[in-house]
Amino acid sequence: MSASFTLVCGPELNGQLDSLKWPDDGLLPLIVQHAVSGKVLMQGFANADAIRETVCKGNVTFFSRSKQRLWTKGESSGHFLKLQSLAVDCDSDSLLALALPDGPTCHVGTETCWHDDNTNAPALSFLTDLEAVIASRQHADPESSYTAKLFARGVKRIAQKVGEEGVESALAAMAGDREELKNEAADLIFHLLVLLRSQDLQLADVIEILKQRHKK
Repeated sequence: MSASFTLVCGPELNGQLDSLKWPDDGLLPLIVQHAVSGKVLMQGFANADAIRETVCKGNVTFFSRSKQRLWTKGESSGHFLKLQSLAVDCDSDSLLALALPDGPTCHVGTETCWHDDNTNAPALSFLTDLEAVIASRQHADPESSYTAKLFARGVKRIAQKVGEEGVESALAAMAGDREELKNEAADLIFHLLVLLRSQDLQLADVIEILKQRHKK
C-alpha cells in the first residue's frame, strides 16, 4: 500500500517526483489549503517543474493550462501563497499544499475560490477570521468598538476580563447551565484572543505548544 509523503527541496526531490503517478498530460491536481484556518483556498494543476518551483522557491506555483506555462499565484496581484508544506496523497496522484496567503486568493477578490459566505468553511476556521477582526481594531479609535476600547485600556484590563470570564465559565459548568456555559466560554475565548494579540501572539502559537505536548 502506498503512503502519503511530503515533498522537499533537495537531492531526494527528483526521486520523489519519479515516484508520482503522472497522467498522460503530465499534470496532477494541486489543492491549496490555508495552513492555519483549514479553509480550502483554490485548486489548480502542477507538472514536475511547477512542483520544483513551489517547494524550492516557497510560493505555490501551477502549470496554467490556458497560458501553457508555469504560473505562480500572485505574480500579477501580489497575493502570493506562501508554502508551508506540500504533501502527496496515498495514491501518489494528487497534491495538497498548506499555505499562508498574502491576500485574497480568488481572482474576484474573495478569500477562497468557494466564495459563499463561508458556509462550507470548517467551523473552527471562524477563529482565524475573528483574530483578523481583532487585529484590525488593535489601534483603532477606542470609541469605535468594544475591542478597540479594550486595547486602549491596556493589558491589565484585558487580563482581568480573561480571569472574570474564566471564573464565570467554571461557575456555569458547576451549576449545570449549558446555555450559560456556552455564552461564558464564547466570552472567554474572545477575550483570550484579544489578550494574545496584545502580546503579539496568535492562537496558532498556542496550538503549536499543544501539538508539541501531544507528541510526548
